[in-house]
Amino acid sequence: MIELRNDALHFSFPEVHPEARCEIDFQRTLRIPDDNRDYPLPPGLGSFPMQHVDDFKDRLPTSWVRHGGVFLPMYQAEALWVNFSGSYPCAVKIAAGKINAVTGETWANSLSGEPQDYVVIPAQPWLDGFSIGEGLIRQFVAMPLGDGYTAEEQLTGEAKHGGLQLVVYPMKRGVYEAMHQETLDRGFGEISFCLPEAPMADMGLAPGGLMHQQIYEDDYGLDAWDQTAGSRCFVHITSSLSFFAITGAAPPHEPPTARQYTDAGLPWFEYYAGDKHVLAGAAKLAALDSVAARNIKRGKGETLNNEHVSPKHVVKLVNPCAVREGEF
Repeated sequence: MIELRNDALHFSFPEVHPEARCEIDFQRTLRIPDDNRDYPLPPGLGSFPMQHVDDFKDRLPTSWVRHGGVFLPMYQAEALWVNFSGSYPCAVKIAAGKINAVTGETWANSLSGEPQDYVVIPAQPWLDGFSIGEGLIRQFVAMPLGDGYTAEEQLTGEAKHGGLQLVVYPMKRGVYEAMHQETLDRGFGEISFCLPEAPMADMGLAPGGLMHQQIYEDDYGLDAWDQTAGSRCFVHITSSLSFFAITGAAPPHEPPTARQYTDAGLPWFEYYAGDKHVLAGAAKLAALDSVAARNIKRGKGETLNNEHVSPKHVVKLVNPCAVREGEF
């Protein structure tokens, strides 16, 4: 079952286990410079507002109504990251325009272990973009569908789906209960660092700037996940002004630029998870053009608000459940 509560998707699987649940929301953030230099993690600036497709189906495209799910607003070239919360282990596949954000392969409902095409809650606290190398991603950046920037269009040649697609599978009850208290003690819990267009502008996600981020290997193995009990959700993206035309609700204000944020002395972040193994990244995704690179190829010149910044205040984060041994 999926519920939309307080701008977050709540997945629950009571048929598997009473504690089998997790939460996914989409955080507004800085668009980091797209200059082929890698940056630390930008902050969360609060959740994107989300609405049920079914509440506005008379104002939305028939394809959206067919897909169901929810929708959220983004400005052109705005960035987001996906926030995962929950202590019960769940496997999450995430795609942009039905392109898997971990492997670059086309969408499939089932999980794959070779290569691993999903992330694991609670080990993976968030995902900021397309996995292109070990410890390196390209940021999720919203661009109009049909302009050739999105990962979907670059890999398939079509502007058909847009948005984000999710499927969540809980851990099998027997596996979870066998792990018992040991697994419960691993949970990260919630970590927070939140410090005129056409009437229907359909948006997709394109690769943006480079960022340090590790995507962790599944320590449990493919057989740990109950793939008979999954729930999936289509998260449509529309332009912020279109969101107002559809819902009558004001979209969030535009986020600050990376330069404005850094000049204000506000923090960036680095996250460490001990000795967990990290996925190598996908060659297909590494070969895509970033937004800035595609602008240059098309003769559009430099991308606006894309100046290099040097974060001076970087907060190092660790697993909050870990205990430091110290000296004896």
